[in-house]
Order: sequence, then structure tokens, then C-alpha cells
Amino acid sequence: MNYQQTLDWMFEQLPMYQSEGKTAFKKDLTNIIELSKELKFPEKKFKSIHVGGTNGKGSTSHMLASILQEAGYKVGLYTSPHLKNFTERIKINGNEIPEEKVTLFINQNKSFLEKQKLSFFEMTVGMAFDYFAKEKVDIAIIEVGLGGRLDSTNIIEPEISVITNIGLDHTQILGETLQEIAYEKAGIIKKNVPVVIGEKQNEVVEVFTDKIELTKSKIFYASDDKSDYKTDLLGDYQKSNSKTAVKTIKELSGFDVSEKNIIEGLLNVVKNTSLKGRWQILQDNPKVICDTAHNKEGLKIVLNQLKKEPYRKLHIVLGVVSDKKIEDVLGLFPKEATYYFCKPNIPRGLSEEVLKENAFNFKLFGEKFSSVKSAFKFALSTANQDDVIYVGGSTFVVAEII
Repeated sequence: MNYQQTLDWMFEQLPMYQSEGKTAFKKDLTNIIELSKELKFPEKKFKSIHVGGTNGKGSTSHMLASILQEAGYKVGLYTSPHLKNFTERIKINGNEIPEEKVTLFINQNKSFLEKQKLSFFEMTVGMAFDYFAKEKVDIAIIEVGLGGRLDSTNIIEPEISVITNIGLDHTQILGETLQEIAYEKAGIIKKNVPVVIGEKQNEVVEVFTDKIELTKSKIFYASDDKSDYKTDLLGDYQKSNSKTAVKTIKELSGFDVSEKNIIEGLLNVVKNTSLKGRWQILQDNPKVICDTAHNKEGLKIVLNQLKKEPYRKLHIVLGVVSDKKIEDVLGLFPKEATYYFCKPNIPRGLSEEVLKENAFNFKLFGEKFSSVKSAFKFALSTANQDDVIYVGGSTFVVAEII
């Protein structure tokens, strides 16, 4: 198979959560353990940092990678989902895995992958671990895909674990309460491995306390730190993420990272890692801002930042996925904006008709569009130079316009 045929096989034949939702989620680590065994346990051949949490884990992972790159290390970075190209998920020092490596991995292991019925995410995790091992990275930053305890990435034994925060997201799978979700996230905490918690939240402190009593791990709360570092990532929420990244680096043993490396790493995240979609300004006049925030906690921060933007008129291109509790987020959006309701181009995308009907109940008014691109194009043609266009509601909406 060539590269495109390989991707088609991966996307179409096997389920993946980002496309299908709950039906693609497997509450079992058997498959990834078997794949690891087949690949001769690649995750044991490099050091790692494991990053979980509800919001900010992607940004925090990229910050950690950037800082360690500034310190001169060869750094693997595994994140999900991708915005434009599959290869964004697996990087070394900011360079995406070559397409031929993707094709080679699938071709060499296809019979096993088919026989074992591995999911899209499981095979991608195996591919990342295999690539990092063969390329002999000094350390890899591994972002949790979903949850933690039963996530495919959770076969690693990291140098340090990170949990950014706990919010109500993926409740169909992880639980309906913050405590239930925290229990799943805390599943990445390993015996005698230190853990950095980004935000101290009273509702879930006991969950983490109980876990570290079992694992004998040291726990650190980054939000207790008063330091303030600047970063090239523009969202207000990045202040919390940068604190989490810095605390993690300072508690990481065995790596020589200077204060200058930390400062330069945080100022060069986009340059070093090519991170996209986090309060990204796509153009001026009219100003177009996109952000991948997609749950209540993340959107609340982003929309509060949007209020600070000067504009004559605000336009919002909005799309969501069908397994979100949209009534929890629609009330956060400003009523004075003009809306362009659209459906992300994935099976999980919520129809523009349903989104518009629900938005009407929150006094959010606008037109509906069958695609993100048509909605964005119409918003651009409607807006004046001193207006602001915000594009968001889902990672997949942002992916279609970047």
C-alpha cells in the first residue's frame, strides 16, 4: 500500500473515537499490550512524560517538548487528534513522522493488526512508540488520548506524570461527576512516579490523595506556584498550562534544563513544535481567531477572552459533535454575535439544523450551513474590516479552516 492507501485502510477499516465516538472506545488494555509484545516492548526503550487531563494537555505537552528541545535533547511528541495531517500526531523535535515510516509500519504489521482487531488509536500509539524507540529519542512526551486508566498510552512507565485539570467532558465514557472523571485520569499515576497536578480543585483533591497513598508517589500542585512565565501561545488559559509545564520540568529527574531553556522553550512553542489551533489568529481585517476549546471549562475561558477583543461586530462560526451536552456550552456564548451554524465533516458531527434549534433556546441567532467551509466563507464575505470572526466549538471545525 502507498501512503494514501495506508491512511484509507486505517481510517475506514478500523474504528476510532474521534470519528465514531463511544462505540470505538475499548475499556481494555489487552490489545495494546499484545501489540507492544509483538513490537518487542518499544515503550521500555525510551524515557517519557505522561500528560493527561481534561483541558490543556495538548498545549502542556507541546510546551514540555519545546523546553526539552531548547535544552538540546532529542524529544518525541505524541498527541491527538491531528488537525490537518495524520503525521502531526507523531513528531521528533518538531518534525512529523515521514509518510514512508507510517506506510512501512502498517505494511509490516498489517496481518497482526487485522488478526488482533486493533483500533485506530491503538495502532497509532504502537506506531509512535515503535518510531521513538527506533529513532532513540532521549525522552518522549506522551499525551493521553481519552481518560487515563484504560487509555492505550497507559502502558508506559514515565519519569513523571502530569494531570492538567479535571472537567466534565466525555461523560458518556468517563463518568458523570468530577470525582468519577478524576478517578479515570488518576489511573496514569504509577507506583513511586511523581505527579504534577496543574490545578488544585477541591472537589477532586481527595481522589488524588487516595491514589498517591496507594502508589507512594510524590504529588505537586502547579497552581500553588507563584512564578509567571511568558509564552508565544496567546490564549489566557496558557498561563495555567505554562505553570504546569515549568513545575513538571523542575521536578523531572535526570535531565539538565536551565532557566534559560525554560524561558526560551515557552517563547518558542510554535516554532519548535508547530502547534496549531490554540487562540490562533489566522488573519487581520477582519480579524479571524480560531480555538479548539470544545467543552464547558475550556470554552468559558476562551469566550471570556473573546469579550476583551475590540470589534464593531462579532461573527461566530460554530459547530459541535453530537455526543457533547450542548446545553452546557451554548449558554456561555454571547447573544449579541451573529452565528453561522455548521456541521463538522465527521460521522459524529451534530447537524446544523439541530445546533441552530438548540441555539435558538439560548437566544443565539444566525444562519445554518451544511459545511464548515461554506459557513466560514459566508462569514468572511459578510464581515467588515473592523469586525472579529471566531471559529470554534470543536477541534474538527478548526481543522477544516486552518
